[in-house]
Amino acid sequence: MTTKNIFVITLILSVFMMACNKKLDLKPSDTIDAEKAYRNITDMNEGVIGAYQALTSTTIRSVSLVSDECMLPNDNATGQFVGTYRWQYDPSSTTITNAWGELYIVIDRLNRVLAAADIIKLKKEDTLLRDQYKGELLALRAYCHLELLRNFADKYEATAKGVPFMTESKISSPSRDNFGQVISKINADLTAARELFPASFEEKTRITLNTVIAIQARTALYAKDWTNAATYAKEVIDAEPLAGRTDFPRIWTPEKNNAEVLWRLARTSSDEDFAGDTYYDTRGFILYVPSFALLNTFDKDNDIRFSAYIRTSPDAGGTNAPYIVSKYEGNTEETQNLADMIPFRTGEMYLILAEALAEGDDTEGGANALNELRTARITGYTAETFAGKDTLIRAIYSERFKELAFEGHRFFDLRRRNLPVSRLPEDAVNALGATLLQSTDTRYTFPIPDAEIMANKNMLQNSNY
Repeated sequence: MTTKNIFVITLILSVFMMACNKKLDLKPSDTIDAEKAYRNITDMNEGVIGAYQALTSTTIRSVSLVSDECMLPNDNATGQFVGTYRWQYDPSSTTITNAWGELYIVIDRLNRVLAAADIIKLKKEDTLLRDQYKGELLALRAYCHLELLRNFADKYEATAKGVPFMTESKISSPSRDNFGQVISKINADLTAARELFPASFEEKTRITLNTVIAIQARTALYAKDWTNAATYAKEVIDAEPLAGRTDFPRIWTPEKNNAEVLWRLARTSSDEDFAGDTYYDTRGFILYVPSFALLNTFDKDNDIRFSAYIRTSPDAGGTNAPYIVSKYEGNTEETQNLADMIPFRTGEMYLILAEALAEGDDTEGGANALNELRTARITGYTAETFAGKDTLIRAIYSERFKELAFEGHRFFDLRRRNLPVSRLPEDAVNALGATLLQSTDTRYTFPIPDAEIMANKNMLQNSNY
């Protein structure tokens, strides 16, 4: 009986242990393996589209609010974003920190698709299409990491704290790569992406070969790699000329004219995020308007950019806001503020070329690039000559202020040269003293969000927070 009982107990324990092992071997039910989520080329395309759809206008909003690009008018009775405009943000301020989570969501999505790219069932005729999708994903990963650097790098210097560069979807506690390391990894992704794109692919609502080269140009600009910045910018300019004066104002309208557009980030009425919501509330409130500092830079009668970006306020006579931002108004009779965003276009490439040539001591070449852009934008423009490199670079910065207004660049441009944000008195009537933000001020750098600091033991905060 004793032997029999031992045998039965042993058998029961063996069955129990096998059951436990089966439980332990179960895969998580809240995630889907790449090989199951993406089985064919159609699934892969849907994954690519899903990554694109997670991009938002958060950077456009934060740059407009924090820089000297906009002012807070008396008409804004909502109080929306006011603390950010007055530089009262900290690591818990979501208006500033949302870009962190949003961009890493995009990166996580695309990394999942990339993990499946080489294991999906593929028909022979779909090989080139698969390669194109991989190129898009690699370029999008590079773009998102560059945006994270622009927003959250401690400084734009090689050894400064950058951001974690994520190449796979996993739960982890990554530390921050330094700025130079992230730039190197961005360049590696872009180099690989260029080899995968068919030259015939020209769908501008997605990343194309010209977009990849434009991202290379912008990356080189932030890395102060002037030779490559000029080379890449010139390559794009040769492939995609500037828009004419008739076509240019129609880039942001419901007509969606694609002259000089390199990448159009299409928005639909089902999206929750509209770029125009920063400037004009759908209830009728004017939220933020063009600063007088910006208005004063335009030749209002002859510069086509002025009427393309800005229009007279509906209550110009009774407000301190005579003009409003119209760039992202969209079709006001259908969906207010619904308009596409244009992350890259040829106008920016001329400015990158001009700055890179000037920094390379080719003042004449830089001046030519700047004058060519101005000639395309300003009726009756006479080419300007410049006394030297410093004068030319100041002119280029003034031109970037105008050309790229409300596109998410101004604050980062000032940071690239450690220049202060300085608001005119007439732009600061509701700023509660937020008139000068020096490069030594804590809020000159955006903070890493509190949620990341608390969840990630290896994450370091930016200086002075």
